[in-house]
Amino acid sequence: MAGMFAGPQEMMGYSFNTAPTSASEPRQHSFYPYTDNGGSTLGISGADFTIMAGDTRSTSGYSINSRHVPKLFLIGGEGPKNKGARIVLSVVGFAADGDALKEKLDKEVKMYKYQHGKPMTVSACAQRLSHILYNKRFFPYYVHAILGGIDEEGKGALYSYDPVGSYEREQCRAAGAASSLIMPFLDNQVNFKNHHIPGSGEGHDLKPVVATPLPKETVIELVRDAFTSAVERHIEVGDGLQMMILTKDGVEEQLLPLKKD
Repeated sequence: MAGMFAGPQEMMGYSFNTAPTSASEPRQHSFYPYTDNGGSTLGISGADFTIMAGDTRSTSGYSINSRHVPKLFLIGGEGPKNKGARIVLSVVGFAADGDALKEKLDKEVKMYKYQHGKPMTVSACAQRLSHILYNKRFFPYYVHAILGGIDEEGKGALYSYDPVGSYEREQCRAAGAASSLIMPFLDNQVNFKNHHIPGSGEGHDLKPVVATPLPKETVIELVRDAFTSAVERHIEVGDGLQMMILTKDGVEEQLLPLKKD
């Protein structure tokens, strides 16, 4: 079984010069079903809105497959274009698994509305997504998912997941290739980590600034700055920025250019 799931580094090192030369020598066949198609996503929740964003580049190693592959998807609503949807799912990692996960969640959210006569809440959708991921834990979806919407109280709601369904509600989260570049920026600018009140003390006695929801215009600028800086440092991120702004009035989508080199 170990040979069946050999990693790509083992497959890339294969050479016909090292192949078995007689029938009695052991033969090993490798199968690795996953690949990473690059890109990054992020989500930030506010007092009465949630903003989801992701770049549109799709890669395989050092090759660009496409410059126009979305990573944000409307969930629920009506028809194939999800008219009236109030929930957004972002997936980054293995693009085929991301599409499969999006299709399954979208189908179940629509079936819920047909069966119960009302749309599924974002908290219920978050739990259902956790169940879908956990049901595939032995052959998991190779993606990092973030779910965004507006909760029953009208507040922004954001949920982040690991590949096997563990999830939590957060104020901000970045995922994908450039998450290690973007997340520290969000921690500082959104969660106010390492921010202290001037004159409140010295050394460890300094009082931290309490994190409060930011205005929507400020968050939009932070999202643009996060991706503008990420594309300067990461080759798997770029081309276009897809942004979805969720409010009680619906979902507004924006598409902005990013560096293409």
